[in-house]
Amino acid sequence: MPVLLFAIFANLWLLYLNLKTLVGKSWSLLEIRVPKEITRTPKAMEQIFAAIGAVDPTVTFLGKWWAGTAVEWISFEMVGVARGVHFFIKTPTKYRKLIEAAVYAQYPEAEISELADDYTELLPANIPNNTYDLFGVNFKLAKPSPYPIRTYEYFEDPEEERRLDPLAAIMEVMSRLKEGEMIWIQLLVRPTTKDWKKESDDLVSELIGEKKSSKSNPLDSLLNFLILLIKAPFSPPEFGGGEEKKSDGPKNSIQFLTPVKKDIVKAIEEKSSKLGFFTNLRFIYIDHRASFTRINVSAVAGSLQQFNTKHMNALKPDSSTSTFVKGLFKKRRLFLRKRRIFDNYKNRRIEANGFILNTEELATLYHFPAVVVEAPRLGRVEAKKGEPPSNLPVG
Repeated sequence: MPVLLFAIFANLWLLYLNLKTLVGKSWSLLEIRVPKEITRTPKAMEQIFAAIGAVDPTVTFLGKWWAGTAVEWISFEMVGVARGVHFFIKTPTKYRKLIEAAVYAQYPEAEISELADDYTELLPANIPNNTYDLFGVNFKLAKPSPYPIRTYEYFEDPEEERRLDPLAAIMEVMSRLKEGEMIWIQLLVRPTTKDWKKESDDLVSELIGEKKSSKSNPLDSLLNFLILLIKAPFSPPEFGGGEEKKSDGPKNSIQFLTPVKKDIVKAIEEKSSKLGFFTNLRFIYIDHRASFTRINVSAVAGSLQQFNTKHMNALKPDSSTSTFVKGLFKKRRLFLRKRRIFDNYKNRRIEANGFILNTEELATLYHFPAVVVEAPRLGRVEAKKGEPPSNLPVG
């Protein structure tokens, strides 16, 4: 009982420290108006995510359990309403200049403005209610994080006429909403330490057949010792797993793998070679209760299927967060789930059941659409702005 109570107290104490830290933190909501002529590929957005890697992901023991220090995260959001599609970045205020410099470096003609009012505050805080209903879900990976999803490089082509934008389908859905409908897509990213690369290395070793050193079980060691003791009068004992040595040989070489497994190993190693971020992907659809339909939900979910592959990884809805329930007390549980995911979105709350994506995967899921995207009501900067000449007389 003391051990159980201590574990409960430790979790509550950590939750209290984190909430106390978050309440006192200053945030800035930035709206990015994209240029009308974007010829750059999502590679430019990848450089923006790489710049965010400057945020220190390490937290000391005392900082975590006494000062409430936590690795900070940034929210990248795409919002579709009847008036058009908007791009937002919500960041701790101290990283505002870092974000602005990174965006302007890749998109010099973009316009960034800080909003005094959060767009989520334009709706009542008690959704769902008698007026509005919603559908929401967090997405997760079908396989462990080292397996990559399909990235923007798959959609690229040297000829501009044949080049595709992976967000074109989603932009099309978000730009054709009727009055009262809203689609919110939120990508929360938090820098992670290099420890996640070890998981990738272990997976590669397993796929190519290399033996991994595993921790021995004391009971297994004792049983093995007794067996060797009994066999000792008849055969010399062998310690350290002699059978494993017999299996070492050319079968462990990558050249004996099938073409599909070779592609998997290569993709895993390429993913782990870039900066990784702990990620939450959240989707919410809101509409008036009288006209609420899940057609747009299916359209967005279907658009995300293009990032899935059978032999690599895939994005799929997390049933533990989805606003779809079965079983007892269905109505009450459904209501609480809708309230929870709406509150998590508004507060940009990052959840523990996330996954790790690298900069290339993040840029695939969130970037400013290229000129090939012709979705109506996609807000773009219609005119260029220039700085005054440096030798302009002042006085």
